[in-house]
Amino acid sequence: MKRVLMLSVVVLVFVVLVAGQKVYSGSEKASSLSGKVIETMDSGGYTYVCLEKNGKKTWVAVPQMKVVKGKNMSFKLGTEMINFKSKTLNRTFDRIIFSEGPVK
Repeated sequence: MKRVLMLSVVVLVFVVLVAGQKVYSGSEKASSLSGKVIETMDSGGYTYVCLEKNGKKTWVAVPQMKVVKGKNMSFKLGTEMINFKSKTLNRTFDRIIFSEGPVK
């Protein structure tokens, strides 16, 4: 009985910690986020990249790196944040994916 209670508590804590976040895959078959870089900026140790693909824009944040506007890039999947407020940019992103970095 104690094991069941302990397992329930662990599961509950995990659910609470990840509430509001999800791993973004876009679709079940997606293995990366890709598109043409239409906007980029560095702030607070991150590079924020706006990708456009098929008319849809997706913001991705990665550890700071060099990104060239107009280049096609692919990034590893990551955690999606909704209404993310960047204090260093003083900007709120409706939706942004935090990725480990580009696909090699």
